[in-house]
Parts: sequence; C-alpha cells; structure tokens
Amino acid sequence: MRDQKSPAELLVGLDVADDAAVYLIARGIAIVETLDFFPPIVDDAYASGAIGAANAMSDIYAMGGEVLFALNIAAWPEDAPLAQLERVFQGATDKVAEAGGVIAGGHTVLDREPKYGLAVTGRVHPERMLLKSRLRAGDALWLTKPIGTGVLTTAHKNGELEAADLASAIASMVALNRAAAQAAVDAELHAATDVTGFSLVGHAHEMADRSSVGVRIRASLVPLLPGALAHAESGISFGGLERNRSYFDDGAKVRFDKGVDAALRTLLLDPQTSGGLLVGVPSAHAEAWQRACAAKGVRPVEIGEVIPGTGVTVTP
Repeated sequence: MRDQKSPAELLVGLDVADDAAVYLIARGIAIVETLDFFPPIVDDAYASGAIGAANAMSDIYAMGGEVLFALNIAAWPEDAPLAQLERVFQGATDKVAEAGGVIAGGHTVLDREPKYGLAVTGRVHPERMLLKSRLRAGDALWLTKPIGTGVLTTAHKNGELEAADLASAIASMVALNRAAAQAAVDAELHAATDVTGFSLVGHAHEMADRSSVGVRIRASLVPLLPGALAHAESGISFGGLERNRSYFDDGAKVRFDKGVDAALRTLLLDPQTSGGLLVGVPSAHAEAWQRACAAKGVRPVEIGEVIPGTGVTVTP
C-alpha cells in the first residue's frame, strides 16, 4: 500500500503514520478518520459498548480533533441474544453523544466471537494538529489517565478482580480524552498520542522514534489504577502483555534501569484499552497547559521528559 500515490491533501496517511488519517478539505479544515474494534473485555454489554466507543474516538482526540459522527462495526454470534447487542449499541450511542457526535449507521456480521467498535470521522484545524513526530528535547511528558487496564481486565476474566477495582477500571476506560485534547490545543501544544495496546512505553517509543529524540520516564511517577500493582505483583501474564514485552523490552527500544521492580515493569508494558493521552509540553507552554487542564477538569501527571538520543529509558 505504501507504493500508492497519495494526494497532497492527505496530510497524515501511511507515509507519516499517526493515530488517525487526516485529509485537508478546505483552508483551515481537515477531516480526521480512524477505526477500531475488538472483543469485549468486560461482561456488562452497555459498558462494553461505551468502552469500545471511547477507545475508537480517542484517536480523534490524540490528533487534537473533535468527533463529528461514527459508524458501528459489530460482529455477533448467531445464537447470542440480540438484546445484548442492543445494549452494546446503546452504550456506544450515549458515549458518542457525550462527545458531541452521532452514530450515523454501521454494519454487523455474524461471527463466533462478539466484537465491537467504530469508524469515526472528526475534524481538526490542520495547523493545530497533535502529532507523534513533534516531540523536542526539553519537553516534559505528561499522562492524563492512570494505567493498568490490561492487567485488571485480565484479572477480571480470571475471576480474581474485586468489584471496586473493576468499577475503577471501567470508569477510566469510558472517560473521554476530549477535555485533555482541548486543553492541549488551547495551550498550543503540538505533540501527543493516546496510550492503547502497545503500552505506555511502547507508545512513548513510537513518539521518540518519529521525533528522533529519546524519552526518559520515571516509573514511580506513573499513575496506576487501583488494584493494578497488586495484580502485577502476582505475576499475571497474557498474550498482549507478552507480545509487548517481547517487542519493546529489548534494551534498545526500551531500557529499564535495574532499580525498576518487576511489577512496575509489567505495568509499563501493559496493553491499555482507552488509555489517556501522552503529551509533550515545552517549558514555554507549561503554565498554559496547566491552566487549560484546570479549566477543563483534567488532572494530568508529569511522568518524564524528552532528551537527546534514542529510545525510552525508564528510571525508578
């Protein structure tokens, strides 16, 4: 696909891969397009739809955009109750409405395993986009949500998660990144991504690689969801985590200092669903960023900095 000729109006596509595609349609207006879908990670159908919607829309926010409309993407077993699918759709519909958008259609197919997500269309000002490639040495790194959803939802599947910890994880996953993105745009920032399946350090590596810089993350500063550390300490293991460990934890892409304990290492490699934004904040914009976050009710945490070099270094 990379051999195809891209029009000049395609500002972000396969040549400059980011969280979503961006297409210029008029001066000062560009369309942002993304899609995502996956099997349910919680039992409650309404929550599952809301999580799927928030996760899909997050790519729009990671680019600094706003959601316009979305299309359902669903796969459903022939013998599963349609009432459950309707609850999935309702959870997503309500979440898209919260984002200021509308679900305008979609497509459902039969499959042995249920899956749900959205194709989302948004808009962004082409000169105010947030891109993975715009980190600069000296920027501070801020994270807008705690991590641990992969570990916690796996513990839930194993029947080992407390109800309160599941509720915290769901509340985090259904929370939109809209306010955080608006704060970043208001503060005139330019570098961000959302933290999803590649883990915090995996997505930090993407930003570092595309910006030709290094990143240093202080593990002790990274916010964690309730219960996540205890389950990481139990030695939990699952496919997405082990794939991230195999690919990123190679001493080149990601380097962990010896003082970073095994549980924190697991959580930093934990694949997230509907995680927060990872934002680069130049010192000249730090006050504006914090003011904008306070005005939008966003509570980000500073977790590291951008440095000359390559890859991600994690210190205690």
